[in-house]
Amino acid sequence: MDSSARGRHNLRSMARLDTYGRPLRNLRISVTDRCNLRCSYCMPEENYIWLPRKDILDFEELSTLVDCFTDLGVDKVRLTGGEPLLRQGVDKFVRMLAGKEAIRDLALTTNGILLDDHAESLADAGLHRLTVSLDTLREDRFRELTRRDSLAKVLEGIAAADRAGFRPIKIDTVAMRGVNDDELCDLIEFGRRYDAEVRFIEYMDVGGATRWSAERVITRDQIVELMSRRYGGVEEASSDPAAPADRFALPDGTVFGIISSTTQPFCASCDRARLTADGMWYLCLYARIGTDLRALLRGGASREEIVARLGTVWGGRSDRGAERRLSERDREALLSPDQLRTDPHLEMHTRGG
Repeated sequence: MDSSARGRHNLRSMARLDTYGRPLRNLRISVTDRCNLRCSYCMPEENYIWLPRKDILDFEELSTLVDCFTDLGVDKVRLTGGEPLLRQGVDKFVRMLAGKEAIRDLALTTNGILLDDHAESLADAGLHRLTVSLDTLREDRFRELTRRDSLAKVLEGIAAADRAGFRPIKIDTVAMRGVNDDELCDLIEFGRRYDAEVRFIEYMDVGGATRWSAERVITRDQIVELMSRRYGGVEEASSDPAAPADRFALPDGTVFGIISSTTQPFCASCDRARLTADGMWYLCLYARIGTDLRALLRGGASREEIVARLGTVWGGRSDRGAERRLSERDREALLSPDQLRTDPHLEMHTRGG
């Protein structure tokens, strides 16, 4: 092992901690801000400002940044969007990342519309895990939620992922009162077909959720109560302390998760950061300001210089955005449409979920 390789190994063996002692372990990369749905809880407005094409990092640039992050201890990478399968050649990027020894968990989150065409190539490229977003099994409701008529394609995509050998598939459902709260058990039953783990996400007031209100949030405790009424006793299941979801088991062993970022934030154990397709690095979903890594990379900074910058920024991290939002009185949507139009990086489809 040469001296530079030994140096990078030593950096990985001593994960950088922030001001609350949280390590940098988990990187989410939004490979595109484009999406082929317009979900009411994420992209409810009519007009959007998109990232300039010239600013989008190519896969080699993103790969270089990933190497810098792994030098500081990152060993989990998730590809998001927008819709990541809209990015041409994303399977080649998966192959690039899968070849990195430091990455032990490589995942991708998709809305599933294009998954039928990509599931096999993603598996062949070395992707470890897949998460599919699915909020309803009703065609009329899907159309109303997403402003697209694509439910059949999503279901075909999940079946294709199962055939390609992804197990367990995770299905993410944003639970919203008065929207899909009558389908939560139906989604559990659907997940059983593919031995998929359904994860219910409390409706969050982040990014483009301009129509968020506290009254529409279905809480973790309410979801557990609903499952108990339908299935009987619900037991807590083993969970990774750093993972966003609390896991529960039904009497027959079926496991589901709940991500309760809105009412029971997990800021104290959060080890994740987010990188946009144009190289902006955010430490929290609620963060207004990020770090421009594209400028460093394209400005000729060395790997060591970029790693040093990452370490300095993470070492000073004090974000506890969800906890601060929970403490606010008269809580309303985080951002207005006018605010979002001033900076596309504030959108959730730009920085990933």
